Amino acid sequence: MTSNSLNLKDEISAFLTKNAGISYSAERIAHALNMDNADQFTPIIQTLAQLEREKKVRVTDKGEFEAVIKQEPITGTFHGNDKGFGFVEYDPDLPDMYVNPDHTLHALNGDTVAVKVLRPGDPAAGQGPEAQVTKIIDHNYERVVGEFKQETVGNYIGEILLKDKKLSQYRFFVTDKGLKPLDGEVVTATVTTYPSDESPQAMTGAVTEVIGNKDEPGIDILSVIYAHDVPHEFPKEAMDQANKIPLHVLPEEKKGRKDITNQPLVTIDAIESKDLDDAVVAWKMDNGHYHLGVHIADVSHYVQPGTPLDKEAFKRGTSVYLTDRVVPMLPKRLSNGICSLNPGEERLAMSCEMEIDEQGRVVKHRIFPSVMKSHARMTYKAVNRILEAHDQKTIDQYKDLVPMFETMGELHKILLKSRKRRGAIDFEAPEAKIIVDDKGHPIDIQLRDRGLAERMIESFMLAANETVAEHYFNEHVPFLYRIHETPDKDRVKAFVDFLNVFGIDVHGDINNVKPKMLQKVLKDVAGKPEEQMVQVMMLRSMQQAKYSDEELGHFGLGAKYYTHFTSPIRRYPDDTVHRLIKWYDQHGKGERAKAAWRDQLPEIAEHTSVTERRGIDTERDVDSMKKAEYMEDHVGETFDAVVSSVMKFGLFVELENTVEGLIHISVMNDDYYEYSEKHLALIGRKTHRIFQIGQPVKVRLKRVDKDLREVDFELVNPQDAPTTKIRVPHEHDNRRRGGGRRGNHGHVKRHDRRQHNGNVNNRQINRGQTRHHNNSRDHHSQGRRH
Repeated sequence: MTSNSLNLKDEISAFLTKNAGISYSAERIAHALNMDNADQFTPIIQTLAQLEREKKVRVTDKGEFEAVIKQEPITGTFHGNDKGFGFVEYDPDLPDMYVNPDHTLHALNGDTVAVKVLRPGDPAAGQGPEAQVTKIIDHNYERVVGEFKQETVGNYIGEILLKDKKLSQYRFFVTDKGLKPLDGEVVTATVTTYPSDESPQAMTGAVTEVIGNKDEPGIDILSVIYAHDVPHEFPKEAMDQANKIPLHVLPEEKKGRKDITNQPLVTIDAIESKDLDDAVVAWKMDNGHYHLGVHIADVSHYVQPGTPLDKEAFKRGTSVYLTDRVVPMLPKRLSNGICSLNPGEERLAMSCEMEIDEQGRVVKHRIFPSVMKSHARMTYKAVNRILEAHDQKTIDQYKDLVPMFETMGELHKILLKSRKRRGAIDFEAPEAKIIVDDKGHPIDIQLRDRGLAERMIESFMLAANETVAEHYFNEHVPFLYRIHETPDKDRVKAFVDFLNVFGIDVHGDINNVKPKMLQKVLKDVAGKPEEQMVQVMMLRSMQQAKYSDEELGHFGLGAKYYTHFTSPIRRYPDDTVHRLIKWYDQHGKGERAKAAWRDQLPEIAEHTSVTERRGIDTERDVDSMKKAEYMEDHVGETFDAVVSSVMKFGLFVELENTVEGLIHISVMNDDYYEYSEKHLALIGRKTHRIFQIGQPVKVRLKRVDKDLREVDFELVNPQDAPTTKIRVPHEHDNRRRGGGRRGNHGHVKRHDRRQHNGNVNNRQINRGQTRHHNNSRDHHSQGRRH
């Protein structure tokens, strides 16, 4: 075959494959390839015949030609919707595939499914691909949690009222094959049958465990722990191992370690913290530089690879901090005992000492195992009273340490300035602390202050994490990193387009976005009404931070090298990093030493990223449940709020205490409101009132549902809203939103809320869903997470 005929074969194949699903006559193919001459037509016919023989092209009933696409099975995660349809997420760089209600195979949210493509996407028309679920490979829900309602019907002894919002439209019937709980008890059950054509809204299964009565204090939080499958009871083998660990450092354990017990190290934490895993020390050097010591509990000394404690710590991945309790990664004997850097007690540590110049550059460093002693258990409040309030009583109480705290304050300002110079993005998201009584009922929601002490410790932890990451990157050895990748180009473009609507410029090449460019945007809008709106939209354009064995940098921090080294009591990756440091210290950095870790690290990175997400989701669920419970006592009251998100179906608003709720479009009675996607706004058709992110509003609390975490508001004075000259086109007047403006409010709302839900995947924006970042502290608070 000549090269010309080979080229023609490739050209025809490429054209038909690009237009898969569409058939063409030979004449149209010739025209598309600019081969309209009569003498060119014969080779086209011959090539098409050959492609047909090779089964790469088929002839349709109309005598036209179309590509034969050999479809590899595609697998992905199914994201269901209350209205029956769903989307399958299968590739981080490609749009999700739409699945219509007839083609879901009754898959549930989170199921791993196989699909076949029914229609490829058409980016030019803004149309995503459509698929059909052909097989459910793995069920996301192997068990459920909820309240048992006793009622004998046939072979069923009752029903479980499901607590999971994603399952709120399904009924779960309990068989007599398991436990026989009492009415009102919260239980877990294994799923035996899933929704099917015969029973599309039903599941069945047997009760395996009774958690407690729904009215018992703490059962609500425990049911969320169960629902997220967070391991919370230590196996006997792990507890036996923990109980054998001495409560004090033994003389033989100090061998080979640098003794730094005379250095005035201190821990600085929140008042309620009991797992103190980092201590710091600083002084001014004779050359004008600063010495910064970050000394971290050496958990890896006590938790050896392959032991029961290690297996359980890996399984948990992280400690989970809930309203009135902690689900720890390690038993208390370690987390609050021998591993906690309690004052006056000798402790084993992993140390990172840094010499930092006046520009905030680490010019020398040393990483080594040590023996230390904390000279004071300081709190953020006490250090803030010294450095910010200059409170004489507190200054007198800690007079020996005050000069060091002042030096630390100076060093923090230098480090902060250095981070800002390179473009680190600092998001100021308020964080709430929910205060509960002895029965677990929330009685107050307080905003956490991030004062100088909090920021200072954050700076020191960042410096240590970066120093350790850069050191081992330069050693060219397998290592575990914390990465935050550059935002997706499409998302950056969408964000820039959004900013342009508001007259905000982004300076620089948006195809090669740098942290400094986004930092400048935040600086430009600081203190302006649109500040919060811009911050929210910027967060939504970003990727999620995660663990990786590849160093891809940390975009949000503007850092080329980053790891997690500073919290091994509560994060398994930090413990892994300590093991790696010791391993290379003891075994060198040759090929044999590197090979021992090379294959393990991708699995550790993947698993700990998943467990971190699980922990954050659990914390978020408990927070939203307790906030809803708190608001139950305030129905009918009026509040000042800010619009936090605008959707087709209404406004999400946030109160000053961080409680978030929905003003559904069906209660916006003063006008018919239409959604402008370009402006992310709801605009009144007659009054031209506009509601956008960041806009202050006065709201009244209408309804609260603690179990569904729903808080509903209504506008008090809609007439106070600003008006706009923006007009929304009316070509879709006949399509009333949410199944009718005054339609099935409750059902619509559950679906609507899920569109806004914080657990939504980053790319779900392309299907009208948003991602909220109340908990994405990784973008701005990498040092520690309390």
